[in-house]
Amino acid sequence: MSVYDCTQPETRDEGIDAAATALSAGGLVVLPTDTVYGIGAAAFDPAAVTALLDAKGRGRQSPPPVLVPAAATVAGLATEVPDAVHTLLETFWPGPLTVICRAQPTLAWDLGDTGGTVALRMPDDEIALALLTRTGPLAVSSANRHGRPAATTVLEAATALGDRVEVYLDGGPSRGGVASTIIDATGPTLRIVRAGALSLDELTAVVPEITDVERPASDDDGAKDGAVGP
Repeated sequence: MSVYDCTQPETRDEGIDAAATALSAGGLVVLPTDTVYGIGAAAFDPAAVTALLDAKGRGRQSPPPVLVPAAATVAGLATEVPDAVHTLLETFWPGPLTVICRAQPTLAWDLGDTGGTVALRMPDDEIALALLTRTGPLAVSSANRHGRPAATTVLEAATALGDRVEVYLDGGPSRGGVASTIIDATGPTLRIVRAGALSLDELTAVVPEITDVERPASDDDGAKDGAVGP
């Protein structure tokens, strides 16, 4: 288990290099985001995704969301994306918005019991985006054990996950501290399925037809088929 101080330019590149190497070898990393810390695995490595779920103490019924380095990546991962979703992404990405879409059926990945969907987010964090640019899409869930509070510091993440994770990237205390808002875009209307950092008022100011929150936010509240994440 290695911890890298990514708040300093001279050690940030070393940490990102180490994290990218660990991910390419099937390992797990903890990374900062603009909401809370996340635990990540290579999205197209089924064994690594299974290790991520095991580290959290969760099963396949709780597939992790996928973090992406750019909005353009959505076209390769999702299909039947409504125009309203593109409007939301133009407004709120990078940022604390996760959108559940229909997954491209030809993708060779196994995130768990997704029901043919994928939850996507582009975080507004320099360290996370630098890593994602190196690695491509990552399966990322909140860096905590099932039922425990989400980590807002690398120490909290390391205390919860220990040597289950190979590399920890320390970006300092989380700027947000509240998990992302999750919208389900796979039905006839857009629905908020997890309240989070973006309020209903902020979202409906851009897309008025979004329906109301189903339940309050917590680190383990999920979206369609149990997707949870930072």
